Amino acid sequence: MTQAGYKQFCPLSMAAEVLCTRWTMVLLRELVAGSTRFNDLRRGVPKMSPTLLSQRLKELELAGIVERKEVRGEKGIFEYRMTEAGRDLRSVVEAMGFWGQKWVESRLSLKNLDPSLLMWDMRRNLNASPLPDGRTVIQFLYQELPASKRS
Repeated sequence: MTQAGYKQFCPLSMAAEVLCTRWTMVLLRELVAGSTRFNDLRRGVPKMSPTLLSQRLKELELAGIVERKEVRGEKGIFEYRMTEAGRDLRSVVEAMGFWGQKWVESRLSLKNLDPSLLMWDMRRNLNASPLPDGRTVIQFLYQELPASKRS
């Protein structure tokens, strides 16, 4: 959250103080998508330092957007779950995604394509029930990407 704040009695500026710090909306995207554990959140925001991720999670907890709970039967393992206030942000996160899809120039998006992040998101959303039992490997080839970004 911003240190100085906007110092305005306005619902939008008060919401911006909570939500408009670097990485916060991207972190909320990961929570909305279902990631709950620190390492899963890290995979969804790989360019965010662990220290900053921890700080943002604490800020969201203080704001009443997430709650941190120890996983039953797993000492020292915690999950971050969205509170009612956090779940109310789903439509905001989705609306920002739709806006970005519509209005942000696609050349900029393709320039920032991260195949590992794309694979993480696909893994999270893939319906594996039609696949055969046991381990299945699916290979995706991105021929148009530079060799350094293909694996």
